[in-house]
Amino acid sequence: MSLATDSPVHSSSSGDFAAFLDAELDSISSDSSPNEEEVNDEFNSDSSDSSPNEEAENDSEIESQRIKRCRVETVENIEDPKGSTSHGSLEQNLEVSSSKDACTHPGSFGDMCILCGQMLNEETGGVTFGYIHKLEPFYLLYIFVKWIDVSKGSLFKLDFLQMMTRLRPFVRMFLKEASQMFEMYIYTMGDRAYAMEMAKLLDPRREYFDARVISRDDGTQRHQKGLDIVLGQENAVLILDDTETAWTKHKGNLILMERYHFFASSCHQFGFNCKSLSELKSDESDRDGALASVLKVLRKIHHMFFDELVDNLDDRDVRQVLKIVRKDVLKGCKIVFTRVFPTQFQADNHHLWKMAEQLGATCSRDLDTSVTHVVSQDAGTEKSRWALKNKKFLVHPRWIEAANYLWQRQPEENFPVNQPKNH
Repeated sequence: MSLATDSPVHSSSSGDFAAFLDAELDSISSDSSPNEEEVNDEFNSDSSDSSPNEEAENDSEIESQRIKRCRVETVENIEDPKGSTSHGSLEQNLEVSSSKDACTHPGSFGDMCILCGQMLNEETGGVTFGYIHKLEPFYLLYIFVKWIDVSKGSLFKLDFLQMMTRLRPFVRMFLKEASQMFEMYIYTMGDRAYAMEMAKLLDPRREYFDARVISRDDGTQRHQKGLDIVLGQENAVLILDDTETAWTKHKGNLILMERYHFFASSCHQFGFNCKSLSELKSDESDRDGALASVLKVLRKIHHMFFDELVDNLDDRDVRQVLKIVRKDVLKGCKIVFTRVFPTQFQADNHHLWKMAEQLGATCSRDLDTSVTHVVSQDAGTEKSRWALKNKKFLVHPRWIEAANYLWQRQPEENFPVNQPKNH
């Protein structure tokens, strides 16, 4: 059985790394000890607050203080042409300058080396964090080292692409476990060079994908992905992707993955009005995250396909197995929607209605005692009040989406419905 996945890398703009550092700065500033505050005040001192004598004493230090303030021009964000990806990591574009023997440290901020403080010129090497503005080198060094230190091997600098890449939690274990059940492919809408760089990052020993790396240069249809270039029969191929529209002809093979929104621009790009994981100073769980949840589903499908079906192997269809597994997720739930669909919208044509039915739930327009869940965005509707009065579950629509991505019924209390504004 084959498993075709999108390249596990997701791109973001250069402003995201700055936003990540800004968030870290806030926490450091709030946790600073009195001594640390004194050091910070030294970096941010302004001669306008000094007495005449103090001004005279500080005249000789004006230049160094100006340098330490590092008033840096913000580099314009560059759109990443490589294409969106699924369950892996977030990329950060970085400016890279040429190298010189004067200073061999890895990076600079403005005109100053982030390690030794040496003044640099345009020809000096290292990563230039020029797009990060209104920050001090003291903070930058501390936060950058801290971020790399806690990444546990998930943060990489790709010189060829001039990018920083962050892998999605659990991806290493996921690839190891999945490779024991499936022949795996990388399939990305990025170009060939990008695809090969990601393959080397994820599979440096070529244990999992070997040469099975497909890019947009290999496709037969523009802006579309297809199984016609995968060496496997359609009834024995599963697809993991975070973009359903790319697989118009093969949705029956698709396991839709939740996007990995580590940086803020990822949320903005896809229209999510929420904080990114970096802004929340958090990350997905190794044990309960998207990849771990999907791995359980893959094990179940593999077992059913090979061990439970009685048909001849050539007659078995993984798409039918996928339907059976999906219908177990919300089996036994009867759902009524309120204040979810636009007025005059045909309810059973809405994607949430269809999603709930694919997950095994029964959807209804009418309330009765057999209803188990009322899905709403407003606790003040008549149906919402009925649910509370009759001790039924009142949940936000995200409850259905979470069940769809995580392939199991989620705790209803984690998806409360907003109270009316005049409540």
